[in-house]
Amino acid sequence: MAADGAAPDDVLAALERALGDPAQPEATRALLRQARDALRQSRQDADNARQRYDALFNAVPDPVSIIDYDGTVLDLNRAGMAAYNRPREDVVGRPIHVLNPDLPADHMAPVVESLRRGDTYVIEVTNMRADGTRFPVEVHSAALQYDGRECLVAVARDLSGRRDAELRYRELVETLNQGILVQDANGRYMFANAAAMRIFGIGKGKFLEQEMQPDNWLVIDEHGRELPPGQWPAQRALQWGRTVGSTLLGFYHRGRRQLSWLSVTSVPHYPAGGDRARQVLSLYSDVTALKRDSALFDRAQSLAHIGGWEWDSGRDELYLTDEAQRIIGCHPPPRYMDAFTACLRVPDRQRLRDALARAMATGNGLDLELQGMHGSGKPFWIRVIGEPMVGTAYSARLTGTLQDITERKHSEETLRQQARTDTLTGLLNRDAILNELDAWLEDPEYAQIAVLYVDLDRFKIVNDMLGHAAGDRLLVHASRRIAQVVGLEGQLARFGGDEFLVICVNGDDAGRPQRLAEGILKAFDPPFHLDGEEFAITTSIGIAHAPQDGLASSQLIQCADAAMYDSKRRGRNGWQAFTAELAEQQLQRLQLETHLRRAVYNDEFHLVYQPQVDLGSGRLVGSEALIRWRNRSLGEMRPDRFIDHAETTGDIVGIGRWVLREGCRQLRQWRDAGLAIDRIAINVSYRQFLSEDLIQSVREALDQSDLPGHMLELEFTERVLIEDDPDTHRAFDELRGMGVQLSIDDFGEGYSALNYLRRLPISGLKLSQLFIQGVPDNHSDVAVCQAVTGIASSLGLQVVAEGVETPAQRDFLLQLGITTGQGFLYAPGLPPDQFLQRYRAGAPD
Repeated sequence: MAADGAAPDDVLAALERALGDPAQPEATRALLRQARDALRQSRQDADNARQRYDALFNAVPDPVSIIDYDGTVLDLNRAGMAAYNRPREDVVGRPIHVLNPDLPADHMAPVVESLRRGDTYVIEVTNMRADGTRFPVEVHSAALQYDGRECLVAVARDLSGRRDAELRYRELVETLNQGILVQDANGRYMFANAAAMRIFGIGKGKFLEQEMQPDNWLVIDEHGRELPPGQWPAQRALQWGRTVGSTLLGFYHRGRRQLSWLSVTSVPHYPAGGDRARQVLSLYSDVTALKRDSALFDRAQSLAHIGGWEWDSGRDELYLTDEAQRIIGCHPPPRYMDAFTACLRVPDRQRLRDALARAMATGNGLDLELQGMHGSGKPFWIRVIGEPMVGTAYSARLTGTLQDITERKHSEETLRQQARTDTLTGLLNRDAILNELDAWLEDPEYAQIAVLYVDLDRFKIVNDMLGHAAGDRLLVHASRRIAQVVGLEGQLARFGGDEFLVICVNGDDAGRPQRLAEGILKAFDPPFHLDGEEFAITTSIGIAHAPQDGLASSQLIQCADAAMYDSKRRGRNGWQAFTAELAEQQLQRLQLETHLRRAVYNDEFHLVYQPQVDLGSGRLVGSEALIRWRNRSLGEMRPDRFIDHAETTGDIVGIGRWVLREGCRQLRQWRDAGLAIDRIAINVSYRQFLSEDLIQSVREALDQSDLPGHMLELEFTERVLIEDDPDTHRAFDELRGMGVQLSIDDFGEGYSALNYLRRLPISGLKLSQLFIQGVPDNHSDVAVCQAVTGIASSLGLQVVAEGVETPAQRDFLLQLGITTGQGFLYAPGLPPDQFLQRYRAGAPD
């Protein structure tokens, strides 16, 4: 053996020499080979870890340094060498003062104190380049284990650009002719520039907050209506979380009796990562002179994006202000109403003509939202408000405003799109793609379409191992890969969970659906990298075609879903088109589910019982109840034919309730007949744990059979552990409170979190026959059995072995310390009378 501290190469060489010694016993040679392989793997892992570290370290665009707690620089990334204009060897191994000579001697003390409390440390300092020039930086420090010792990692963000930008911003704000007011989320005034102080008449010695109190002001809109403070633009911007565009308001100061007309734009500001506005900035433009000079159209303000118009219906003369002309963009400007309506889309032309006629006939006003085409070719939306001129109600003149509402309409369209969009991936959501599919199927031009149902394989592993946040990141990356393949050849949506739907037209390209499926499969060839782990995630894809597979969206999706599951059954990472054979399978499945739903009421189920015995003596210790189904039309059905269907449809809850009652009743009947048996084991599905009546069903079954709780053992799958639902925890506690024994069936086949074995009141594990089959010859199965036995022993759990079929398997299990088992070596599932006859007089020979 190599001495402590020997280099890995020396140790490897020593191991190779020892392996080459023919005098070594085979057992020793096997241990030496294991040690050699472990050392090689350890070296490879270390090399890989170092390469990942170097790649990440040098990929950061800001200077990053590793610093010992005594202030010595241990490492510097490429960005740091470039920023300080120094080679790495001029910095590494030297005190941090080489980068920041202004630091005090005890500068590390507060940093180390914060880091050891688990906090980060942020400070603004001035760093120095090799040529002696200085630049401001913001340094973020965090604790780090580096080569086995406590260190810190420091990231320096150059503030030079920000400082210059802040200076330029302040100069701009103070020189602007428009007033700027900044308020916090509670409406308190925090800042006003010189123009704002002038516009609102706030002189020297007066306080901004006091002068801007709502009691000092009467605010009116362009129509002269008073606006309460909650309707002011700044408050609406804070409430809605979006910009309130140019709004014309009159601000009347009650004390000075002075009215100013201002155009106001309010913009909410959000903190980094926040979802609520922290401040609101309002920009005020004094348009009092414009208002006074435009007496004819007191509501027409260019800064408010509102134009004015007047129409003399008798002479058919139309006048538009400059802003109104700019909004519609017609050249030359329309002088007649017909020329104006020509700028609108056809349906809106008649709407406007009818509204004008009604206004002239009744004296009432009009208020319409109309869509048209700008002179530049861009569509616009306008709001047209008008009323007869003051005087007779039947005046021949109409006047009003014309407001550009294109931005608002775009915002409404954005909200509509958001309602159609999956918030996580940005793709269409389930409702949106169903509407699209229905629309396509109604259009004869798109009658020949294909639906691709895409499901991620093994996605649940990521959620179980890394949590839902990592699962969400995987879904985002996966959606991007699919979208790159689909491109403009179809429409893509997230249909739900880890499932995606693609719709494409295949009329002009019959091979498009298959080509897209192949492209999606290929796009998932590269593994995904999440939280330092690498995951090989593949897809299973089902394809259905219209019209041959259906003309309704639900039917097409159901067919594509069935084809996808057939692809999974064939081994995953592939695609499958819907076929006549799958249609037949669907029909059979429907028939199966129909009969299954009535099976309990038709008394079609019966139980057989497999004995659980002491492996050493063969003595009966318990029994597991196994369900069988005999249907007049379908014949004898084993559980593997119908249990999954019952799980999917939810019928398993009623079936499970019947099994509980029947199993407990049979145990009571055996004991009354003198059979020495103290336990019945019954399988409970995950869906039963989700139902609300599991506890009540167990309690009723025990009460009706007059059995104590400890004579009932409930076996459940590892999925119950993985879900970690609070209701499941409560169910466990109530069952154990009744004395019921709880065990995990087929332990080791799923993805159990061992932490739940410790936290939940579980009394036993059932070692799956999947691993028992290979012992004692298959080394992998032997290792799994040993591991499960070790886990159970350390947690004080009983182990029952399933599928014991040979004496060799029994002897191996006894050597492991497993004393209870079941399997064909002792008996298959037996009808109740045969079970009683076989074991009433004691264990069989």
